[in-house]
Amino acid sequence: MRKPLSVIAAAIGFGLVAATSLPAVADDTVVTFSITAEGLTVSAPGSANLGPVASGAASVSGQIGPITVTDDRGTLNGSWNATVISTDFTTGEGTGPETIPNINVSYSPGPATATTGTGTFTPGPGGIVNVPRVAFAGTELVGNDSVTWNPTLTVTIPSAAVAGTYSGTVTHSVG
Repeated sequence: MRKPLSVIAAAIGFGLVAATSLPAVADDTVVTFSITAEGLTVSAPGSANLGPVASGAASVSGQIGPITVTDDRGTLNGSWNATVISTDFTTGEGTGPETIPNINVSYSPGPATATTGTGTFTPGPGGIVNVPRVAFAGTELVGNDSVTWNPTLTVTIPSAAVAGTYSGTVTHSVG
């Protein structure tokens, strides 16, 4: 006995509908994750030696870096400023002739020696570091970034300064 073509077509069509229809029960899973901000840091050498100069020299100068700011905050259009300040330089007991005041200390950041990430990195104008000065700035930052520079420190020596090994502290901060 022959079955009508319409019965066969209906059976095939039903099979296709059954094979392609959605399951009777479905459930969605929302998947999330977090990228955490690691922070903003500055690193500098623990010490630097500008070398010796003869008694009566007008100044001593040298590079004290490398200084590196690392920004792992994962920002969008972020920014930061790195600042620098110096203490007085002293020798012996730190009396008047054994002290070179920080108003005699100048800082020149120079250009970036290395950068990573996306953004604009700009050296500060330099100058006397008896008050906080901008050493370097990062702007238009996207994601994580870093910049390294090797600044030059110049200490103008007063004519009344006595011989000795002078030391002071140069502090870099970032925020």
